[in-house]
Amino acid sequence: MKLVYFGLLFFGLLFAHVTCYSSGLVTVACDTMLPRHGNNSVQTTVPPYTVSASNYSFSPGDNITVTLKANSDIVFKGFFLQARTVSGNNTVGYFTVTNSTIQTLDCGGTVKSAVSHTSSINKSSISVLWTAPFTAENVHFRATFVQSRSVFWAEVESPVLTMISSTSQPNSSSTASPTLISSTQNIASGPPPTSISSSSCSIEKVCFSSPSNCDPATSHNCFFMSSALASGGGYKFEISGPSAGYVSFGFSDDQVMGNDDIYICGMDSVGGIGIQHAYSEGQSRPLTLNLSNVEVNLASFTSGVIQCSFISRNSISTQYPVQQSKSINSSYYILMAYGDSSNGRIQYHGMSGTFISSSKIDPSVATNVTVSSSNSQDLVNAHGCLMLIAWMTTGTLGMVFARYMKVAAKKMIFGKAAWFQAHIFLMFLTVAATITSFVLAFVNAMGWAYGANSHSIIGCIVMILAFFQPIIAIFRPSPQSNWRSIFNWFHALNAFVTYVLAVANLFLGMQLINGNSGWMVKVMGGFLGWVALNVIFFEINAFLARKDLKKAVDNDNQISVKYELFILPFYMCGNLAFLIALLVGIGQS
Repeated sequence: MKLVYFGLLFFGLLFAHVTCYSSGLVTVACDTMLPRHGNNSVQTTVPPYTVSASNYSFSPGDNITVTLKANSDIVFKGFFLQARTVSGNNTVGYFTVTNSTIQTLDCGGTVKSAVSHTSSINKSSISVLWTAPFTAENVHFRATFVQSRSVFWAEVESPVLTMISSTSQPNSSSTASPTLISSTQNIASGPPPTSISSSSCSIEKVCFSSPSNCDPATSHNCFFMSSALASGGGYKFEISGPSAGYVSFGFSDDQVMGNDDIYICGMDSVGGIGIQHAYSEGQSRPLTLNLSNVEVNLASFTSGVIQCSFISRNSISTQYPVQQSKSINSSYYILMAYGDSSNGRIQYHGMSGTFISSSKIDPSVATNVTVSSSNSQDLVNAHGCLMLIAWMTTGTLGMVFARYMKVAAKKMIFGKAAWFQAHIFLMFLTVAATITSFVLAFVNAMGWAYGANSHSIIGCIVMILAFFQPIIAIFRPSPQSNWRSIFNWFHALNAFVTYVLAVANLFLGMQLINGNSGWMVKVMGGFLGWVALNVIFFEINAFLARKDLKKAVDNDNQISVKYELFILPFYMCGNLAFLIALLVGIGQS
């Protein structure tokens, strides 16, 4: 009986211990913000969560909406939130909750000075109301996020909230954006705010603008960003531009999107303007980073112009977020982009919505940076056009002649069959266009680029394979050689691999120009379907031709031509239609 009582007592205590944490009554974490989960330690990777506020300046008594949010496809079971002073790390203000899944806690003798969960159900975001104290200190919010008993992140910080004079206009509370860390929208008539200007460009700060040397303080049509060293470390950034969605800038090791450190100033889902720190991986929506060590000075939308000014004490890095400490570069290309946003999520800007610096710059050394000239875009366009012509038309036709036209084009020209002469000519054009296109891209990038994207890497592979294909053909054995069959297989296999990689790279190129789901990508998909359809026609025709060949051999008759002379022009009409559509698209980009 004693053993039974002991077991009941043990499991009762264990249940109480577990439910204590699942119910969120974690006042033991008031000081350290660490859950007592046995020997499990806090995660040291980049948190997949953000802490944001509806405003980043406040007066005593103001109400600020605080939002805890997980990245896409991530949840948290528990959380713990406090507001603390920046200088003294003291808990300040009090929280108000209106949701049964959230509760307030008393920490350090201060009523309602913390917030936590009431159950361990999965959560993607929560919002609470914080009332500012009557103290003249800057504050920031700190939160602990718990994914499981063994996986949690502690002291995830929001940007700093600046205390302003009580005589200043108080901030209004609003629901924070689910994507952008924001301040309330400022919609007014008249010129854009004058706090961002070009007055000290090349003297105190780096400036990058389009049109060149425009002043955002006086012009509505000026895309502008600046960078300067901030007191206490880090950088002070400014960005301005006419847009109803977002304006952004990034630092890159090359002039191509991908592996870039990005800041976005854009409109959130409730019409506020906010700042987002992100990392571009290439042809997909940027990866959102935790917006810590950032002090927001301005975030506004006035007369159609979006402007943000803030201090970031994060180091600039073009490495993947988990490797950011390894970045050793000090000079970068500047990329600027603008576009639309939908419910706080930025949309693809397209080629027309980007500006790229003509050279690398050190963000800490004051200078004026010029936009890359149109010659650079002309080189990129020429590169794309040549690759399309090479691998959509001449390369494809060259392979069609070699595989399907040996009977229909067997007439001798200069001692060789017509199909063979056509094959050599078309493949020569293909290799020449590929080499020229590669040189144009190389010149535009001004040499080998560190951290190149997948399009560049595959392009180099295609260049190498295409270059060696005609060299290998020079050493083609005679028809009587035992090596001839091996050569034929190797020659055909290399051509097939080169073609597959080239077409795949054309898709990547279309995505760089027109986005993942743009019309040019869809046209490229239509072309691939057209090729597949005609290959089926050619193969069926070849099968029928082989049957006729067997009959002709048996009856000692001549081999007859089937339908390849009809399929070829049919294929060419569709091929040229797709090619012209994409060439026009590149010209319009």
